[in-house]
Amino acid sequence: MILHKPSRILTSLAAIGVVMTVSAQAMYQSSARVIENVQEGAALADSMVRVLTDSTGVAVPDSAAFEIVRLSVSDSLLATADSVPYDTVVVIKPLSRAVFMPAVYAHHRNFTDYRPFDRDYTSDSTMRWIDEARATERNEAMMVQRFMLGNPDLVRYNVANLPEAPKQYIGEVDPSKHTIKIKEFEPVTPDKMNNDVEKKHWLRTFQATAQFSQAFNSPNWYQGGNNNLNFLANVFYNIKLNQAFHPKVLFDATVQYKLGLSNAPEDTLRSYSISEDLFQANLTMGYKAANRWYYSFNGQFKTQLLNSYIKNTRQLSAALLSPAELTAGIGMTYNYANKKKTFTFDASISPLSYNLKICARSDSKISHESFDIRPDKHTASKIGSSGVCKMGWQIAYNIHFKSRVFLFTDYNYIQADWENTLAMDINKYLTTQIYCHLRYDSTTPPCDNEHWHKLQVKEILSFGVQYKFQSF
Repeated sequence: MILHKPSRILTSLAAIGVVMTVSAQAMYQSSARVIENVQEGAALADSMVRVLTDSTGVAVPDSAAFEIVRLSVSDSLLATADSVPYDTVVVIKPLSRAVFMPAVYAHHRNFTDYRPFDRDYTSDSTMRWIDEARATERNEAMMVQRFMLGNPDLVRYNVANLPEAPKQYIGEVDPSKHTIKIKEFEPVTPDKMNNDVEKKHWLRTFQATAQFSQAFNSPNWYQGGNNNLNFLANVFYNIKLNQAFHPKVLFDATVQYKLGLSNAPEDTLRSYSISEDLFQANLTMGYKAANRWYYSFNGQFKTQLLNSYIKNTRQLSAALLSPAELTAGIGMTYNYANKKKTFTFDASISPLSYNLKICARSDSKISHESFDIRPDKHTASKIGSSGVCKMGWQIAYNIHFKSRVFLFTDYNYIQADWENTLAMDINKYLTTQIYCHLRYDSTTPPCDNEHWHKLQVKEILSFGVQYKFQSF
C-alpha cells in the first residue's frame, strides 16, 4: 500500500518514535546491554516495523520510514556501542514507575548529550549506593527530556497548570474537654525534605560484654568436686578515620579493658582471684605511600588496674603500672579490606621501635626481675624492631573472628603475643565467645611445671550478655 497523504506519513513516523522510545526504555530498565552485531539490530528493526503494521493496519515498505527505523536502531546504536569497552557497561537498578507515567513538564534541565553507556560508578565501594542513586536519577531525567524534546505533542500536562490536589483532614480527640478538633493534614513535600547526605568523617564502634560460667556440686555428689563461679567483662571502643573521604590518611585507635574474676576456694586469705586484668590502648597513624601501603607510626600501651596476689600469701604479683609496657615504632603499614568489608587485614612493620617496661611499685612486694627490670630500677628500655598484624573476618552475620599478633625484638630478647577471639552472637543481647591468648617471652623464669618453659597460654570460653553500637 502506497502512502499518499503527508499527514499519514507524519502519523506513522510519530508512532514509530513512540515504539522506539518505549522499547529503548524497556531495554534500559533491564540492563545497559550492548547489542553484539548489526544483524541483531536489523532484526529488531524488522520486528518493530511488523508490530507497527499489525497495530495500525498500514503497510510500511522498505522506504524512507523503514530506513529511519533501521538506521536509528542498528547503525547509530551499534556505532556507539562498538566504541564502548565492555568493562564500562554496568547493570543498573530498575527505573521507577514514575518514568513511564504520562509525561508532565515541570522544569528544564540542560543535558547536552545523552550517553547511556558512560560509566556511572566510581571505584569506591563505600559510595556505591550514592552512585547508584545519582546514576538512576540522572538517566531518568535524561530519558524524560529526550522524550519531551522529541515528542512535544505527547506532553499533555504542565505542572504549573495542574489542578490543586484534594486536601486531607485529621481529627484530634481531647478526652478532657470532650472535643474533636479537625486539622488539615500537610504531607511533607520533597522540597521540604532534607536530602543532604551527612558526611561521617569518624567511624566509631563500641562493645561491652559481661559473661560468666558457674558450676555447683552438692556436698554429697558421688564424684565430688568444687563449686566455681567465673566472671569476665570486656569493654571495647574503636575510632577510625573514614577513608571514603580521607583516602590518603590512616588513623585507627582502640581502647580496651578486660576483667576476669573467679572464686578461690583454695585461697585461705581471699574469696576470689583475678584471672584477667588488662587495660590496653593501640594507635596506628599513617600517610599513603602507594596502593595500600602507608608510612606509619604504631603505638601500644598496656597495664593492669587492680592488685593481684599469689595464692595463700600477701605477696603482690601485679598492680597498677606494675607492670606497664609502652611500645612505639615507625615504619610501613599495609591496609586491605574487601568490597563487602567482611574481611580486613592490617600488617605493620616498624624497623625502628622503642620498648619501655615500667614497674612503679617501689616496695619489695613485687619482684622487678619477673618483668625483666633490675631490682634497683623502675624502668627498662630497649631499641629494636616490632611488627603488628591484625585480621578481622565476618564469617557469618552473627559470627566474627579477629586475630592480633604483636612482636618485638632487640635481637637478643624476643616478646610475642597472639590473641584470637571467636564471637558468636545468639541475638542482639546474648553472645558467647572463645578467647585464646598465646604469649612467648624469652626472659620468662622457670615454673614448677617442667612441661611449660617460655610459651604461655590462656583460654576462656564464656557466655553472657552484650551491648554494642556502630556509627556506620
